Amino acid sequence: MFSVLPGFRDFYPMDCAKRNYIFQQIRETGRLFGFEEYDGPVLEPLELFTEKSGQEIVSQLFSFTDKGGRQVAMRPEMTPSLARMVGSRASSLKRPIKWFDISELYRYERPQKGRLRSFYQFNADIFGEPDVLADAESIALLISVLRSFGLTAKDFHIKFSDRRLWSIFFQLNGISAADSSNILTIIDKSDKESMANDVEKLNALGLDGVIFRQKIDEFISAKTVAEIHEMLINCKLFSSAKPLVSQGIKDLSRLLECIEMFGLQDYMTLDLGIVRGLAYYTGFVFEAFERFGKSRALAGGGRYDDLTKKMGYAELPAVGFAIGDVTLTNMLLEKGLIPDLDKSIDAFIVFDDEFKKEAMGDVILFRSNGISSEFSIKQTDTHRQLKMAAAANAKVVVIYLGDVPDVPGSVLVRRMNDRKEVLTARNGLLKTLEELLK
Repeated sequence: MFSVLPGFRDFYPMDCAKRNYIFQQIRETGRLFGFEEYDGPVLEPLELFTEKSGQEIVSQLFSFTDKGGRQVAMRPEMTPSLARMVGSRASSLKRPIKWFDISELYRYERPQKGRLRSFYQFNADIFGEPDVLADAESIALLISVLRSFGLTAKDFHIKFSDRRLWSIFFQLNGISAADSSNILTIIDKSDKESMANDVEKLNALGLDGVIFRQKIDEFISAKTVAEIHEMLINCKLFSSAKPLVSQGIKDLSRLLECIEMFGLQDYMTLDLGIVRGLAYYTGFVFEAFERFGKSRALAGGGRYDDLTKKMGYAELPAVGFAIGDVTLTNMLLEKGLIPDLDKSIDAFIVFDDEFKKEAMGDVILFRSNGISSEFSIKQTDTHRQLKMAAAANAKVVVIYLGDVPDVPGSVLVRRMNDRKEVLTARNGLLKTLEELLK
């Protein structure tokens, strides 16, 4: 006896139907925004992921040496593959590059609720546009995808921040670039760590952990552009970074203007505690959260202008986000927002052995004209075939009767929802069936 591997899933037909419904909604929304769908290989060189995230990511990968002696890994995310694809053809691609994909990804980590070793992810990215409006467009797409399932501002909100403001904050407090990266990691994990652990980590960087943790909390407490500006200008080293502060505040104000222009302000919350753990983010970052209940994280993303350059290609500004299928599906199921997806068939063909040849010929005709058709493979009586038609949720039943007065070679077509019946000859069967299916 065999069972599915830990962290992987079987998709039985109904589960597959739910998955396909979710993918369909996402694809339709992405195309409404002018995004094109792409895909990449499941297997990539291991170096592609270590180049972006460092050697520490290896423990989280399904990686191995292939038969050609190459170090390879199953893709844990799509961004490195996407950066490689875009970077290698950047000069020939029309700007802005607006791409999306829905891909299966693999991460070797402990399976838990909402987090598996194999999962699907919707990724949407814009390359070649440094303007804040591209960030707003990315956020607007994320909100529209979630709204396409019937979710509203009462169900979720987007918390957003700007990594550049944190860089300015660290610079104004005399923190080096290397230490800044470590501190951002501490902030990103602060909701999972105790205050004492944060203080200990800050002490290890040569800071007064208690005092600097207090400064971080004060900065995070700023909830408006004016409050953030005031905290920055009150730093001792403000004069050394005055132009940076001015530009950072200007960009934040512009993003808020764009969000209001799109009519999305009810979904947005400025929260400097959102920093995103990945080191490659260079600007605005954002995460979608369930507003009440379990407050689950539904999606996340941000701006990453340096990744293509880091990977050896020309520098190309970029912004994007990802939505995982596991948490999203769980939330939609709990809220009853996945519609009834019971299997249905257009026509169920009922016949006895005498009319098998004619019935099979008509099945081929129906299917070639886009009418889904099913029949009992095992020959059985009419009553049982009609029960099978009901179980298959058939819209129409086609019953072969043979010759009846005035209608040679007649067939009875019955519409199941209102029991309307039409008696027709075989040469008019297709037309009758199409009219009843309307």
